[in-house]
Formats: sequence, structure tokens, C-alpha cells
Amino acid sequence: MPEIRTETMTVNMGPQHPSTHGVLRLVLELDGETLVSVDPTIGFLHTGIEKTAEQKKWQQIVPLVERMDYLGPQSNSLAFCLSVERLIGLENQMPDRVIWIRVLIAELQRLSSHLVWLGTHGMEIGAISVMMYCFREREQLLDLNERLAGFRMFPSYMRIGGLREDLPRGFHQAVKAFLDKFPGKLDEYEKLLTKNQVWTKRTKGVGKLSKEDTIAMSLVGPIARAVGVPYDVRKTFPYLKYDTFDFKVPTATEGDVFARYTVKVAEMRESVKIAQQALARITPTGAYDCGDYRYVPPPKDRVYTEMEALIQHFLIYSQGFNVPKGECYVPVEGPRGEHGFYIVSDGGNRPIRVKARAPSFFAVQGMPKMVIGGLIADLIAVIGSTDVVMGDVDR
Repeated sequence: MPEIRTETMTVNMGPQHPSTHGVLRLVLELDGETLVSVDPTIGFLHTGIEKTAEQKKWQQIVPLVERMDYLGPQSNSLAFCLSVERLIGLENQMPDRVIWIRVLIAELQRLSSHLVWLGTHGMEIGAISVMMYCFREREQLLDLNERLAGFRMFPSYMRIGGLREDLPRGFHQAVKAFLDKFPGKLDEYEKLLTKNQVWTKRTKGVGKLSKEDTIAMSLVGPIARAVGVPYDVRKTFPYLKYDTFDFKVPTATEGDVFARYTVKVAEMRESVKIAQQALARITPTGAYDCGDYRYVPPPKDRVYTEMEALIQHFLIYSQGFNVPKGECYVPVEGPRGEHGFYIVSDGGNRPIRVKARAPSFFAVQGMPKMVIGGLIADLIAVIGSTDVVMGDVDR
């Protein structure tokens, strides 16, 4: 019989594909349903935030960097503020109350991000119901953002030198009510997924990554912890006095999609513990900034006239303030792993260089290692498990 000629096929997946978590283009070489090669292509979003930041005053950059990782915005603004504060020398002047509030906001932000990840990840694999459950709780977290700062997605509550304003009335009670109920909601998610045969068959043994490859590609966060690398900035390079909090760093060893799922669910439980400890430390009233009014507006201990308020906003946000000459990088543990901002100042009122260390960028380069030899359906599961945010990749 004549030999049947076969050849591989090259197809594009994305950039406008519902499973690519943004404008990610993947050039796939297929042998039937099997992936022979995967070439990630970025550049379709290209926000240009890093270069735009170099044209802004220091305080004006805070709302800008929040839009890089739009699922973890307050982790981004926190990282930027910490870097600037270390360069200024405000790091050791921050009142404990400000530190505890920042910890609380960062952990609530981690929960919100992980909920979006779990809901969309489940939907892509076929577990539709879990998305409704996760977004139910995420809406409550967005309500807390709205109560805190008037905005749901990008509160811009962090400020160089402290916080934008004090906590609103009733915030403690609202957060406590959420944290008390949330562990039971996590039980619901796990009941829906962990032993579900469809879920386990789509995730166990899929998208495996070795510990050696993970380290070689500088992968961090839940991806690294899912292969047994217990790297967490909160433990390794403590900031915001995280070393005074009682929490664990969940890890796994399998390095597959299922392991990344179990690690992130466990992380949510740990974030609840940290948030509860931080909430207990926050006094109802007190300082919400460092008291250095070169960098933050003066406390509202009296009623300002409209003209006085306008002058304060002009001085702080339009004229800006000077930051001492130097360079600095302070990492934080965001929802997707270590990220931070390398900033360079020439002593002026705006940076001459802003460079972000974005975990999603590294996660994208790890995708081919996870999926080659697998099926197209496995690729969908892997993209979801890496939790990439394209605004964080192409900035």
C-alpha cells in the first residue's frame, strides 16, 4: 500500500481568544491534536506604563501602576510605594497602624485575585458553577474596595508616605463578617472540584514542570511552590513586618495543573489567617500616614475651605516632591508571586527610570515547557493554571 504522507499544521491561537487571559497569541505546531511546539507572542496590548511613569510625578504614578496587573492592583501600588519610601528614607517612620492596614489590604487583594483565577480557570475546563460561586465572594471584596475608597477595581488607596485617608466607619465590621464566612466558602469550592472526576482528569498529570526548569526560568509564586520551591517574599525578605504574622507557605511536589490549584486554595486559607491577625491589630482610630507632609496631605483635624483644599491638592499632586538621588528595588509577594519596581531618581520630582519585575512575564515563557507533547485541551488548562495577566506581561 502507498505510504500516507503526514505533516504538522501551524495555527494561531489568539490573540483574541477567551482562554488566553488577554491579548496573548500562541503559534501552535500541531500533529493532529498533539502539540509539537508552542511559541508565545506578546506585544498586542503594550500599555507602555513603565515609560509613561517616567513622565509623571512620583505620587501620580500610583494609579498608573495599578492598571498593570488589573487583578492585583493594590499589590502593585504597594510595591511601588515601598520602593519610593525606602529611597526617601521613610521606611522606618511608618506607624504600625499603617503597616497593619497595608497588610490587610494586600491579603484581601490576594483573595480577590485568586477568586477570579479559580472561577475563570474552572469555567475554561468545564466547571461552570464554580465561577458563579467565586464571583459571588469577589463581589463582596469589591464592595469593601468601594467602601474603602469609592472605587471597586482600582481604589488607589496606597500613597507614598502612608494611605490616602483613614478607614471608613464600619470597615472593621464589614471585613470581619467577610473573613468569618469565607473559609466555609472555600469548603464549597473544594467540594465542587477537588474530587470531581472531570476536574481531576483534566488537571492531574497535565502541564507538569520540573523543579529544575522552574528555577532556571525564574518562575515564582504558586507555580514555583507547586513544584516544591517554598519561595515566598513575605518569608524570605519580610516587608511590612510579615515576620510577626503566623502563617505557612503551602507547597506541593507534583508540579502539574492540579498541584497549582491545591497550592492556591491553601494560599487563600493562609491569607484569611493573615488578614484576621492584621484586622485584630488595627486600632479604630490613629495615624494613617508617616506624618511627613512633604509626601502626604496634612491630617483633616479641621474643616478646610474649598480654596485651601485645592491648594493642598495642587502642591502634593501637581507640583510634586523631590526624591533623593539613587536607585531602589523592593519586592513584594503578589497574587502571582514576586513583583516589584526598580526605580531610579536623579533627585527630581519624577523618576528617570521605572522598571517592573512582573511574574506573569516569566510565567508566559514557562508555558511551552508545560504543554509540548500534550493536547490542545491541555493547553487551555495550563494557561488557566499559570494565572497570567497580560497587562502585567506587556507593560
